[in-house]
Amino acid sequence: MEAWRCVRRGYGRCAVGRGRYPMLPYHQKSLGRDWTAPWENLQRCCWNRHISSCMRWPGHYSRAPYPYFSSRHFSLNWRPPCLFESRTQFQYWNWRPDNLSQTSLIHLSSYIMNSEGDEPSSKRRKHQGTIKRHWEDVCNHNKEETKILGDKNDDPMCEGSENKFDFSVMSYNILSQDLLEDNSHLYKHCRRPVLHWSFRFPNILKEIKHFDADVLCLQEVQEDHYGTEIRPSLESLGYHCEYKMRTGRKPDGCAICFKHSKFSLLSVNPVEFYRRDVPLLDRDNVGLVLLLQPKIPSAASPAICVANTHLLYNPRRGDIKLTQLAMLLAEISSVAHQKDGSFCPIVMCGDFNSVPGSPLYSFIKEGKLNYEGLAIGKVSGQEQSSRGQRILSIPIWPPNLGISQNCVYEVQQVPKVEKTDSDLTQTQLDKTEVLVTAEKLSSKLQHHFSLSSVYSHYFPDTGIPEVTTCHSRSAITVDYIFYSAEKEGVAGQPGAEVALVGGLKLLARLSLLTEQDLWTVNGLPNENNSSDHLPLLAKFRLEL
Repeated sequence: MEAWRCVRRGYGRCAVGRGRYPMLPYHQKSLGRDWTAPWENLQRCCWNRHISSCMRWPGHYSRAPYPYFSSRHFSLNWRPPCLFESRTQFQYWNWRPDNLSQTSLIHLSSYIMNSEGDEPSSKRRKHQGTIKRHWEDVCNHNKEETKILGDKNDDPMCEGSENKFDFSVMSYNILSQDLLEDNSHLYKHCRRPVLHWSFRFPNILKEIKHFDADVLCLQEVQEDHYGTEIRPSLESLGYHCEYKMRTGRKPDGCAICFKHSKFSLLSVNPVEFYRRDVPLLDRDNVGLVLLLQPKIPSAASPAICVANTHLLYNPRRGDIKLTQLAMLLAEISSVAHQKDGSFCPIVMCGDFNSVPGSPLYSFIKEGKLNYEGLAIGKVSGQEQSSRGQRILSIPIWPPNLGISQNCVYEVQQVPKVEKTDSDLTQTQLDKTEVLVTAEKLSSKLQHHFSLSSVYSHYFPDTGIPEVTTCHSRSAITVDYIFYSAEKEGVAGQPGAEVALVGGLKLLARLSLLTEQDLWTVNGLPNENNSSDHLPLLAKFRLEL
């Protein structure tokens, strides 16, 4: 233990154990709370000591393209963009400590790990500050030309605004107070006063006022707080609010709120994922789908479909997650379907409890998923090991759910069949039954929306992941804003209901942060940010 204290404080013990000598005497440079030192000094002073036997290779960031050393009381965090004195790029692959040049610098992290799985000590009771986020102008859909607009709520606009409708959308998991108290182990890093609802709600309301989004998609909205505080407060700000509480005994739900001045309400469509007649669907998650009409007096415009959901958390129940998602997509298909066979523009928000690049995430973006042989715990990407997990069944959900593998309601076809029943021969009916049976036995899911994610999920310069939630146990991305965008070459599959989706243009997004950024303000929640999730915010343009 004493040896490790010496390493952390920058000195070593003499061989006889009586006294101390400087361990990193040359060229130490401060990096915030941390220090850097030449590799040759570190190697000479301690590589052959206890440190080398305690290093481990697994990365701190599961998707970061560079190694992260750590030990029980010591870590070496390799940061290529800023630690090479030559400022040159290097190859991330085949990296080994012996490949380091003698003039390279090693980062001595301030994190102290007490035991495997513990959070670093730097997560505890850090000095408080303000998270700085800025608007990224992506008006031209060119990531390489992204423009930083500053810290304030600027209004990025593209040239030419005639016959266009601009609006903003916020997705925010505001952390139900009951869930916070039931999972207090996730918030051990927080000071107790910042966890009280009387402290948290004013901060949440302040954020909503500051960003002034035209549409709010809120998750974990506790029912009693919604009725007494949240809804009245938002209505006073000019919002109309719709709410769907979770089924069973769960105290929270999802809300969609929109500005009276921007939209009128066409329909409200709640989605309950619990189904008494389907044993698979025994969880109380919900979704909410609204059809909104933009208020544009000078021009006719299509409606906009806005969906909000909070999918099941359990990392090992990917079958339930996919089925819940299919139910939401089926409702969106029903609500957004237009008379000409196309869909109106769609914005789908929520906490999907899945990480970027996971099969569930890829299904949303790519519109297809072959899940044959896929382990049930691999669907959301929250867990890396599939050992001991069963494979997804084919099909995932039973026929009596009434949703096809194309994620549309099968029951919608019933009245159409009745109207033309006299025109159908028995042979045609037999063929239809065979096709339906073959579809249900297929391991391929698909939907026919053309959905893009507002965020890219990784910082392009470093490859470090963006995070949307951060607490004592983890810091990952699980929250998303997906939107329909016209894409070339998108066509309906044989037998599909529709082809193209009406498109939205992404104008700007509010930047996200890294895990390290958030721990500089003691993670989430903190004095200024009162949820364990960050609000996501995007600005769109609808071409009329």
